[in-house]
Amino acid sequence: MIGLGTIVNTAAVIIGSILGLVLKFGIPERFKSTIMQAISLSVIFIGISGVLQGIFKVLNSGRIDRQYIMLMIFSLVIGGLAGEILKIEDFLDRLGERIKKAVSKVIKSENSTFTEGFVTASLVFCVGAMAIVGSLEDGLNRNFSILFAKSILDGVTSVIFSATLGIGVMFSSVAVLIYQGSITLLAGLIKPFLTDTVVLQMSMVGSVLIFAIGLNMLGVSKIKVGNLLPAIFVPAVYYAITCLI
Repeated sequence: MIGLGTIVNTAAVIIGSILGLVLKFGIPERFKSTIMQAISLSVIFIGISGVLQGIFKVLNSGRIDRQYIMLMIFSLVIGGLAGEILKIEDFLDRLGERIKKAVSKVIKSENSTFTEGFVTASLVFCVGAMAIVGSLEDGLNRNFSILFAKSILDGVTSVIFSATLGIGVMFSSVAVLIYQGSITLLAGLIKPFLTDTVVLQMSMVGSVLIFAIGLNMLGVSKIKVGNLLPAIFVPAVYYAITCLI
């Protein structure tokens, strides 16, 4: 069944979020700040390790070339400009607020961290090589193993996130479904442009964004990660243009 990996991933986020919401009531308020800091540091570590893994792969392949770093910088700059034009961050915030209002009418409660939970979890779950490669494997080869593994990771993460950021994390499952589902359905069209090198470059850019998410969660910065999302796809566009030229 095409898309099974994404369906399982979406379900894992929902189930994990529900478990987190249940556990939330058993966590004293004074512990939540420390737990949030621990999560933030973990996200930062994941981002750093992703960039380092990309660099080590380049070194091991014998391609010690500045173009990888230059393309990463170029991707972030061009992607940031595109994101600012499209106002992706504002769109995500508005979407989160709309969902929050709709949910508050049903459950009769206000959650000050709803939008933060929705946006943060959506970015963490969607930014990364596993989401891209796993969705491609799902669409092309009916290979669900990568997304099944991602489902376990996202499920555990959603438990922790929802325990501190609330119900907004559960609604990030919609972003996972749309994002990964779209890649799966379009897999046949975009696969030729996603070589191992391109995926590596996209992964390195994604890891930088994950690092930025961690900094935002710690309150160290207010980087508009949403507006930088197009940067992930710049390496693929660059490769497609070079092929045409």
